Amino acid sequence: MYLNRVHRTFPKLKKIISRPQSQAALVEQNEFTETPEYPPILDQSLEARKLRERQELHQKIQELNTVEEKQIALNMPRYYGWRCIMFNEDKVPYNAMPLVQCYTRSHFIPVDKLPESYNETAASAEAVVQETKSLIEEAIAIENDGVDRNFTTSVDKPEASQREDALAKCVVKQINRIITNNLTDKVPHILSSQVDYDTRHEAFWFIGGVDPPPKLIAWRSKYNWLKSRLHEPIDRPVQYIGSPMLTIRNRLPLKPLIPYSEAENPEFKVPQFTNLPGSIGYCEDYRHGTNVPGYWPGDYDEFGLMSFHGRGHIIDRKESFGPEDNLEALHCQAMKASFGWLLAQANHQGFTTFNDVTYPLVTQTAITNGQLWSLYAYQLNTIEMHNDKVDSNPKHNVCFGTKPMKLYDCIEDGKVKGLNEDVLKMLIQFYLNAPEEREHEMKPYLGKEVQVVADIEDDNKRCWLESRYKHLVANRPKHLLRPEIYLWEKIYKIEHKTRFFEAKRRPFELGQKSPLNRRLDDHLPPYIPKALRPYPKSRKKFETTYYPKV
Repeated sequence: MYLNRVHRTFPKLKKIISRPQSQAALVEQNEFTETPEYPPILDQSLEARKLRERQELHQKIQELNTVEEKQIALNMPRYYGWRCIMFNEDKVPYNAMPLVQCYTRSHFIPVDKLPESYNETAASAEAVVQETKSLIEEAIAIENDGVDRNFTTSVDKPEASQREDALAKCVVKQINRIITNNLTDKVPHILSSQVDYDTRHEAFWFIGGVDPPPKLIAWRSKYNWLKSRLHEPIDRPVQYIGSPMLTIRNRLPLKPLIPYSEAENPEFKVPQFTNLPGSIGYCEDYRHGTNVPGYWPGDYDEFGLMSFHGRGHIIDRKESFGPEDNLEALHCQAMKASFGWLLAQANHQGFTTFNDVTYPLVTQTAITNGQLWSLYAYQLNTIEMHNDKVDSNPKHNVCFGTKPMKLYDCIEDGKVKGLNEDVLKMLIQFYLNAPEEREHEMKPYLGKEVQVVADIEDDNKRCWLESRYKHLVANRPKHLLRPEIYLWEKIYKIEHKTRFFEAKRRPFELGQKSPLNRRLDDHLPPYIPKALRPYPKSRKKFETTYYPKV
């Protein structure tokens, strides 16, 4: 009776229902399975729900097509930037080796000579040493005694360390010029490589397993459902900042030092450091997380081969630290510089701190003052160290490093005495280490056709994302300064509550969330004047934004 009434009201519905295809479709929808199929039963606890939210966020970042959008997405939760642990290249506190190894997940192997993978170039390096030895001696003598320089020093660093780094930079430039000129017609990758001076290296990542600060413990103790998690470890954002004297990069990556399967070798041990970084001497600062390997996304030469760094900061260290801690400071500098540069390169390949690399990356690092040289070879195997993966990730990064070695003994009467050919040979082997083409996919998490913002056809979206990314990386201060709780407010309004008669206007008085948790896209877009709105009439008052949807 009901169907007849429906058919009289809607005559076309009778034809649709009477079609055999529709009947077949209805039959397929009502099919039964031999075994019952139930939806997954999800854990509804607070920890499980938060874990699913984080995993969903990581998946969204992985699915973004361009490098710039991934970098913007990393900073989306914080409008005023993250409170980062500042990893400066030339600032190494006392006894920082365990913290640096833990935060970079690096297993350090002290060596007296380069790893076995460099043995293939030993004979060629010996011949180059004999050809370039006299030229390098002459260049070192001229840079040390033959040039009268007026150094321009800054207030940020002591004058002695700046003078040593400036002299080392001149020596490194001359040695690099002599070696590359000699090898240009011998190995093809030297001519195609690009040399940069005083580049900007920055890297951003999250490290998990860190003890919560006292403020967070006090906040958790206010809520009953968090009292069982008072001392639960947290994620801490880390920002590396460095500036090498000279870098060499190529369009192809270096071959691995060890097989990628060896990254899970249990013999590669890394010390755990769960204490607050302030207990060692590392400070914190609010800033956006940036990954800058010395070039912008889309550059043709995107893999680093070698970098030179100064060691002037060793002069500023206290004498009470001793030579052993100074040696560890050099190792820490090398691990921070190598890991930071490779991490930034990995981000330009589409990987992030939430999406691990699928193949190893290798770089070579030299720390010198012109006379003393420390050589390091570093292999990056993993960058996923956040709280959810810090214990379950079995991979480790590997760093091979030497002690400081003298390139020459002294300079007398304008001539170099006692040139160490073994050190020069090891340095030339770094240059002879040729990059190779990889057989696997290099950018699995980037789009097939659109991998950088420059590939986007939409002019408005391309220009907006380019401008927003450059402004984010510049870390310029906001128009309105970051809100803060003043000391008198903390004393009289939070801790002791003696000013109860005053009007409550501040967020912490009104029970509102902290302004520091404001999202990056939580702002009004630029206003469009009526005269500039699309013709003839438009109600669109604000410009369109293209923030990643994460």
